[in-house]
Parts: sequence; structure tokens; C-alpha cells
Amino acid sequence: MTPASTLQHSAFYKFTDVTDVPALVSLLHDETQDLLGSILVAPEGINGMVAGTVAALEAFESTLSAIPAFSDMAFKRSACTTVPFRRMKVRRRKEIVPFGIANVDAKAGTVAATQVLPADWRTLIEQEDVVLIDNRNSFEYRLGRFRNAIDPGVAHFRDFPQYITDNLEAWKADGKRIAMYCTGGIRCEKTVAWMSAFDIPVYQLHGGILNYFAALPDAERDWEGECFVFDNRIALDTKLRETGTTLEAVYQGDSDAEWRLRRARELQGDHD
Repeated sequence: MTPASTLQHSAFYKFTDVTDVPALVSLLHDETQDLLGSILVAPEGINGMVAGTVAALEAFESTLSAIPAFSDMAFKRSACTTVPFRRMKVRRRKEIVPFGIANVDAKAGTVAATQVLPADWRTLIEQEDVVLIDNRNSFEYRLGRFRNAIDPGVAHFRDFPQYITDNLEAWKADGKRIAMYCTGGIRCEKTVAWMSAFDIPVYQLHGGILNYFAALPDAERDWEGECFVFDNRIALDTKLRETGTTLEAVYQGDSDAEWRLRRARELQGDHD
């Protein structure tokens, strides 16, 4: 087995029209022979996390970037102490991130203007008229969060729209603006696309928490705790270093703890 210290982790996604999903799945199968991880492909785009040597990642990222639809896709790299995955899976899905509401088009170009760069995020979330929402599951929020962020109390991303619907009119009445963040940005992009018709200012952290950690050497000024990641490393600190936190600690007290533990181990390759 390749030593973890020689590996890097690369996370990426892109909402874009994929007209031939089977062909892209086949290509990715061929191009990930030297990698470990998981990639989802759907008509709305691609969402992946892979790990490999620097050379293997560079070759893979170069191949993807040569495809016009993915030419501007960002790859977020981080180091490994633990091997993040045990195998490589490329799968076809209806959505690259299940939202629970049909026909939400995150490719429509409505989300670009809502992106806030890490350098400007700190100032935005300090404004009194801004409601800061953690667009992740509650177990992720408990492990770590931006200071003063709200936990919507959801167990799954598909529950998040109901939280927005329940609070939208009150936010409007109070003249609030919405700022939200998630791990890498994908959940926020889907949400912002859905909220674009709601007549309320919405902003999202560009590149998510991981990009914030990478961009700001003093990210701990705004962040409390750790950041959960969906691989065998479990959690990272603001320097993108593994923390040693266990899955049992992450899910402790969660009503779905047993299911989440089993599912996490399946996704990470402990079971077929």
C-alpha cells in the first residue's frame, strides 16, 4: 500500500451540462487507475474526492481540465496522514448532490454574483444585518463552525430547504441578508440557485470552508473547532491538518449515529 505521507487529497466539483454521462463515467474509470476515492457523475455535473501521489493527481487533473466543460474547475488539495480511501469508485447519479427539490438548475449562472472570496468573508459575517447559516448537517456543525453561525438542525441536506422556507418571511421582514457556507461549496451553490427567486440577498463563501482555511493563515480567528471531511481522515483543523478525531466522536449523540457510522465505513471502503 502506498504510504499516506506520499499522498495528497484533491476535492472538486462543477455544475455543468454533461450530455453523455456514460461516456464520462467510462473516461473517469480509465483515468483513475492510479487513484483512490469517489466520483459522482450526473447530467448536472461532477463531484469528486480522490487521493494519490502528486504525479498521479496532476495527470488526472490535467486530463479533466482539458475537457472544455471542466476547464475552469477548481481542485482543492490537502495533505494526508491517513490514507483517505481504500478503493476507487466512479458512479452515475441523478444529482451530484441530492437536494430534495426537483429541477433546481445550479448551472444557470445565478450563483456567480453571490460568491464571496475568503478575504471578504470575515467582514461580511460581522455585519449586523447578516444571518450566518451553516449549510451542513448538525453533526458537522457540532464538530466545528464559524463563530455566531446558526445550526439549521438538519439531519440531511435534503431537509435544508424546509428550514429556509420556515424562516424566509421573518428574515425579509427584519431586512436581513443571508450568508451561508459549507465544506467545499457544492451544497451552497445548489441552495443559492434555488433561492435566487426569493427576493432576498444571499451570499456564499467561495470554495467553502476548505478554501477559507487554505486562503487565510489566521482562519482560526473566525472558526471554532474542526471541519468534518467525508473520508478516512475524518476531520481537519484550520491548517488543513488531520486532527485524530474518530467517527464515533463525530456522531456521538446523533439520532442517526448507528446508520451514519455504517454508511461512512461503506463509503470509505471498509465494506463492499
